[in-house]
Amino acid sequence: MSLVRLNIKGISYSQTQNGAYALILNEVDGDRKLPIVIGAFEAQSIAIALEKEIRPPRPLTHDLFKNFADRFDIVVKQVIIHKLVDGVFYSSLICERDQIEEIIDARTSDAIALALRFQAPIFTYKNILDKAGIYLKVNPKKDEDEQDSILVDDLIAEEIEAAAIEQEGYKDKSLEELHSLLEEAVNNEDYEKAAKIRDEISKR
Repeated sequence: MSLVRLNIKGISYSQTQNGAYALILNEVDGDRKLPIVIGAFEAQSIAIALEKEIRPPRPLTHDLFKNFADRFDIVVKQVIIHKLVDGVFYSSLICERDQIEEIIDARTSDAIALALRFQAPIFTYKNILDKAGIYLKVNPKKDEDEQDSILVDDLIAEEIEAAAIEQEGYKDKSLEELHSLLEEAVNNEDYEKAAKIRDEISKR
């Protein structure tokens, strides 16, 4: 399967949809966008890495990982989004130390936060982009900066709405059912779903 390189188009959020965030990845040699719903902490970490002028007073978790890796001569060479199952993206970090390459499983949001800090390229497979990629129509009258903002906002509307609808569905569940669903989500490593269920439990 052929790899397709991606770059980061932007991050957007909805104040009305329980703090849902969407990371938009752009096909480097094409027009497709890949939207990925991520958590608030990961969105903040990615945003800080994108804004070179912002430096938190203490290292964030991803900064700590980078400092740790630097100390022990570990390099993240690239990130590959290698699987899409039931709307959940799975990723791998391709790392190298002493000319020995290792592949480490990671959540996509964490992988991309680290890719930014290591200045590592991000890839996905063509079949994943064929399945989840979205084409956008651009208004040529808008300037480039304005286009980017509009594209991101339009693109995530459907993703955020879907995430919000999923969370609404948990309101009818009992606490016992929610705890059972939470355990199932954790066992399946669907941590984004687990976070939504945990939020609903916390509200109770």
